Amino acid sequence: MTSSDRKLSPGVLLAALGVAYGDIGTSPLYAFKESLAGAHGVGVTTDAVFGVLSMIFWSVTLIVSIKYMLLVLRADNEGEGGILALLALVLRQIPAAGRLRQAAVGAGLLGAAMFFGECVVTPAISVLSAAEGLKVVSPVFTPYVIPLTLFVLFALFAVQSQGTATVGRAFGPIMFVWFVVLGGLGLWQIVRHPQVLLALDPLYALRYAVAEPGKAFFALGAVFLALTGVEALYADIGHLGARPVRTAWFSLVMPCLILNYFGQGALVLTDAQTASNPFFLLAPSELQLPLVVLATAAAVIASQAVISGAFSIASQAIKLGFLPRMQIDYTSRTEAGQIYMPLVNTLLLVVVVVLVLGFGSSSNLAAAYGLAVASTIVITTLGVSIIARFKWDWPAWRVLATFVPLFALEALFVAANSAKIPNGGWFPIAFAAMLYLVFATWKRGRTLVNRQLRSSGIELEPFLRSLSVYPPLRVEGTAVFMTLEPGYVPHALLHNLKHNRVMHERVVFLTAISRTVPHVDPADMTEIQDLGEGCHAVRVRLGFQDPYDVTSFLSVLGRYHEFEILPAETSFFLSRQTIIDGGASKMWKWRRLLFGWMLRNAQPASDFFRIPPNRAIEIGTQIVI
Repeated sequence: MTSSDRKLSPGVLLAALGVAYGDIGTSPLYAFKESLAGAHGVGVTTDAVFGVLSMIFWSVTLIVSIKYMLLVLRADNEGEGGILALLALVLRQIPAAGRLRQAAVGAGLLGAAMFFGECVVTPAISVLSAAEGLKVVSPVFTPYVIPLTLFVLFALFAVQSQGTATVGRAFGPIMFVWFVVLGGLGLWQIVRHPQVLLALDPLYALRYAVAEPGKAFFALGAVFLALTGVEALYADIGHLGARPVRTAWFSLVMPCLILNYFGQGALVLTDAQTASNPFFLLAPSELQLPLVVLATAAAVIASQAVISGAFSIASQAIKLGFLPRMQIDYTSRTEAGQIYMPLVNTLLLVVVVVLVLGFGSSSNLAAAYGLAVASTIVITTLGVSIIARFKWDWPAWRVLATFVPLFALEALFVAANSAKIPNGGWFPIAFAAMLYLVFATWKRGRTLVNRQLRSSGIELEPFLRSLSVYPPLRVEGTAVFMTLEPGYVPHALLHNLKHNRVMHERVVFLTAISRTVPHVDPADMTEIQDLGEGCHAVRVRLGFQDPYDVTSFLSVLGRYHEFEILPAETSFFLSRQTIIDGGASKMWKWRRLLFGWMLRNAQPASDFFRIPPNRAIEIGTQIVI
């Protein structure tokens, strides 16, 4: 079987359904309902129903089918997707310094922060919307909606440490059943009221916008809910490949989603009172409880997708230098992308529970949903336009003709969702703003620390020459000094000489360098330089998806350079930095305090690099910034 055949095998297509389409696949639970009967809904009239359906269809067609499926999925970073993978790809297309690069980094970090804003709202609104189907089955279940939602969420976050490999096998078949049910329920109503298909004509959206410009503008904020999850499609191409994602979309997902939306429209045209929850009312009363169960399973899968995405984006941010080190557990022996981050998992759970208890209903949460996603989508458009111009060599006119209309449409979505800010839209924006502050503060702080280390450091070459003049006592064994600045003497070595007055027979200065690519080929991963006096400089290049495991890349060093280092017989020296106030600083005091707090609470380098615990020696260093 060829690689191409495997990409389109039934198993891979099912995986695409389970991994990539959980989020956008649960949008029918709330998108159409909020467009008509939500806080900014347009009401239940024939013109409104036709206008909203037309807006949903053409928004899905233009943004998902054309932009993401045909354009964005092409902008992969050596097979990986997502906002930070896109940022890394963009940075390779523009000058290494200057305002354009600073703007690109700022936009990428803002997009990543906005993605986390989506990650906390998606589990809350998806599971709560599914649980609210109980109220349709019988009002007697109303008091149990919130407890059931919290129970499902606690269970979901509790199993994250086990990894997604085992439960992931069931995701695809469940989502296949979900989409077939979506399409079947919608088709049943469309057959009874086929006139609803007239809304496929874009003129219905345009006429409604002209006749009711105010209502149409606010409705866009709810219509946009039908697009949530598109960033997950882009992020998941690293696991699945772009071709299976596209095939699943055009062959099953999009047809079933559109059928369901139009089926809901047909139902509401028949009975305006069904606008209160048209999704669950599509089903006959005897099938509503099973539909609630299926919807809850789909909501869990949608939540799982964004939780896994949060782990992936956080891991990439750490390795690209935008977050302090945190514990990363690899839950698969074969797939480096399957990871679990305890701190991120706990923080997400806390925020999601606060959202459920604070907002109390999916309609209230819908007001908090959309602006963060819309902002990320706009940033993705800007990033892909740069890729099209410089990597794909599109002429300027083609870039403008393609991306300016998309940007204008998405700017309308951002503006419409901004109307939700007073009613809850402020929450994901505030959450994203805090994360952006953390990203920017950590990056700036590390830059100042590295600059200070260089300015106060001792250059390595003169130091090594002095060893032949004033040789220290050499002891048996190998010492590895982890250093950020390969051209300077590590502070840990200076302190070791000062206090212990000895130096190992073989000294290795090891620098791990994060590349703006997902993976580095093992043959190109390591580089070694003999410095003389028993000293060697080793550089390890790692992609932002590669595990930072000292045992693994030292084995690569032995395999390709015949330079063997046995971790169990080696002493690893690391510097642990402490920030102190003093002198003129280029950071405001509150940012220095924040950076110092993050530095103190960062995961120790010995744990992050998985150095054997009994072989690591940490030496403290005080730095003034």
